[in-house]
Amino acid sequence: MDNITALGGDVYEIDTRMAGYTGITAGYAILGDRPCLVETGTSTSAPVVRDALASLGVGPDDLATVVVTHIHLDHAGGVGDIARFFPSAEIVVHEKGARHLADPSRLMASAKMVWGDRLDTLFGTLSPTDASRIRALGDTGAIDLGNGRTLNSHYSPGHAKHHVGLIDSATGDLYVGDAAGVYLPQTGDLRPATPPPDFDLGTALDSIALFTALGPQRLLFSHYGPVDDVPAILERSAEELKVWVDLTKQARSEGLDLDHAVAMVAERTRERYAALRADPETIEHFEMLSGAPSNVAGILHWLDRVQP
Repeated sequence: MDNITALGGDVYEIDTRMAGYTGITAGYAILGDRPCLVETGTSTSAPVVRDALASLGVGPDDLATVVVTHIHLDHAGGVGDIARFFPSAEIVVHEKGARHLADPSRLMASAKMVWGDRLDTLFGTLSPTDASRIRALGDTGAIDLGNGRTLNSHYSPGHAKHHVGLIDSATGDLYVGDAAGVYLPQTGDLRPATPPPDFDLGTALDSIALFTALGPQRLLFSHYGPVDDVPAILERSAEELKVWVDLTKQARSEGLDLDHAVAMVAERTRERYAALRADPETIEHFEMLSGAPSNVAGILHWLDRVQP
């Protein structure tokens, strides 16, 4: 299938084809004795992911584990559907997200407030998962991949309070979710992901420092793909956060409303990203991955909390 890329170490990137686009959200299959799926993508992507796993030889009863880095709908919106397609799989999530997978009503209501009519096209509906199938992680945890190989989870909030990073004991791959921002492989751009309501600068920087300390061989971004230049990218990730926060603080101190703050920050960061000098499709892609309105709104929400 043309949406599967072998990355070595029995790891396969699956383009979930979010909302029909390519290169927006990746899921990752780790094959072996106990096959594991990292990130499901959205509900509307679930059949795409199921078919990709089938073409890799993972049938309905073969998938041992589904793990999500956090419960935002582009990462975990398909959990209920994937759980139904793969009835033997255990569903693994941080303890702060577990109840929302069992009963998604509050999560869906808040997503509806943010996305309105676009919710159905972009994400679909997160279906509930039987609570008995959900394993809630604390600050650390281990997922058995078979043959002594483990996927070790590390609590990494800042982007979301239910976020974990996952490191593979065999390959040194670190699944970073959104905690290190979003990466655009076409241009090598990295941009922060700071949506409301959970963004917190100190916590986000601590999570990036934790990722650095884990000494990964490679970063696997949910948005999007593998990156080998680990120290440089994590350094850039921290730098991007500081730039966006400083500019948003400045806009706030000037008394700008949200729309004007977004316009100012977007204008002053434009030169940092080659993607914004590319074709319209790449620009749309980049804004969809990490939109300036969402980033600035999240930073303002945090500033209102810490500097009322």
